[in-house]
Amino acid sequence: MNSVELTYRYGTSAGTGKARPADPEAARQRLNEGSRSIASLLEAAARGSDVARRIIPVDARDLGLAGDDPTAPAQRPFAAVLGCSDARVPIELLFNEGPNDLFVVRVAGNGLGAEGMGSLKYAADHLGESLKLVVVLGHSGCGAVSAAVDVFLKPKSYLELAGEHALRNILDRLLAVVHAAAKQLAAVFGPDVTRARRYRDALIEASVVSNAALGAYTLQHEIGSHGELRAAFGVWLLESHEIWAPRPGSRECGGLAYPPTSDANFVEFADAVIQSDRIARLLDATR
Repeated sequence: MNSVELTYRYGTSAGTGKARPADPEAARQRLNEGSRSIASLLEAAARGSDVARRIIPVDARDLGLAGDDPTAPAQRPFAAVLGCSDARVPIELLFNEGPNDLFVVRVAGNGLGAEGMGSLKYAADHLGESLKLVVVLGHSGCGAVSAAVDVFLKPKSYLELAGEHALRNILDRLLAVVHAAAKQLAAVFGPDVTRARRYRDALIEASVVSNAALGAYTLQHEIGSHGELRAAFGVWLLESHEIWAPRPGSRECGGLAYPPTSDANFVEFADAVIQSDRIARLLDATR
């Protein structure tokens, strides 16, 4: 493993950073390209012998360094991201972005509680001139989702949380998604799927991506009145540094995706998740 150098470089004048995306699709593509760029950088570092380098251009205005204006820079993120509070998921870094590019909200399990929803609605209401996309980003092996899966598999363990009201609020929001993922696994692979050696892992990953998609779907309805602003979702894979997001009726899973748009679309999405190569590999694992 060699070293990695990430440099945030700003010029001495305004406009030296990357141009802001003009619409939601351009914003989604920029985030996907940034994610692929960082994944490629880390892959090169893992297999090479030289220093892997990446320069991230920063607009001087976003650091308050353009001209003689002493006022603080204005917020102008092109995307808002609801991510997990897990310390292994650095949002700006994994998307190859710098300061003032992303409006980031982080909470365990990237759940849409009152504070998270309020923060994102604030962004939609007050940063509408620059904001084009709202993203719900989960990650593989999420601790909050794993805890919800363990409670689902061993319901008696829920009693141990009787006095942990804050933790229960997080788990309660996730249990419905876990239950739906478990039903879909059984429907596709049969009731004996629970005997698979890595069934728990498969259920966690299916629940993680379903939770992210449901969050994006909910946000799309909440922000639907804010012009062209759209919601997207994805799951960052800690082991490969890639983004995983199954699509309804498609085998494509790479990069951020738009959420299902209807009940029927969610059924197709659930099928795409359960029949994805990632879930199949977990269920077929014999090692």
